[in-house]
Amino acid sequence: MTDLSSFPIARQRPPKFPDHIQLYSLPTPNGVKVSIMLEETGLPYEPHLVSFDKQEQLAPEFLALNPNNKIPAIIDPHGPNGEPLALFESGAILLYLADKAGTLMPKDPAARYEAIQWLMFQMSGVGPMFGQLGFFHKFAGKDIEDKRPRDRYIAESKRLLGVLDQRLSGRQWIMGDEYSVVDIATFPWVRNLVGFYGAGELVEIERFPEVTRVLQSFVERPAVARGLDIPKRA
Repeated sequence: MTDLSSFPIARQRPPKFPDHIQLYSLPTPNGVKVSIMLEETGLPYEPHLVSFDKQEQLAPEFLALNPNNKIPAIIDPHGPNGEPLALFESGAILLYLADKAGTLMPKDPAARYEAIQWLMFQMSGVGPMFGQLGFFHKFAGKDIEDKRPRDRYIAESKRLLGVLDQRLSGRQWIMGDEYSVVDIATFPWVRNLVGFYGAGELVEIERFPEVTRVLQSFVERPAVARGLDIPKRA
């Protein structure tokens, strides 16, 4: 049996299955990227809820795993060279899991870098912009009289949706016929924008039919349906 006692969070929350990948997360767009990836690959894992309501992301045990106090994070008891590996940042975790499972990333080197390019597009643009728009539209941003910040995020979100819509024209998925980590990274954020944030009308989502088409295909995948609810909220 693998010994994870060198990780403070594993001492705080002893895993039931220490030989499985330990997932520390919350069912947010960034969090479910990894749970969906794990469901898609079939890699054995054990989820642990990190409650922001209880500020568990600020606990010393979690900060020892991710000093940036964000979810998701993982511990793979069977990392490179057989040693446990801890990772944070959803994009890095997706790439690691794709390599570990040998799936959901193109094998051709040029296509692989193209996929990484689109993954960085999500990490640097789609996630931050949609998240800021959601804040200004659904949460405390409503109390800010100056609407220029909100309007800036609306315009940028529309621009990003336009880039994505153009990319998807004539393609089944972002990388073509093959579903990949790029879709797993991107569509939880699109779903959140029009669903949880209720900003579909604001960004005129109907102007982006390719995005809505692929979003529907994405949420219909059984592994996606399961992953969207992992870890379950208390």
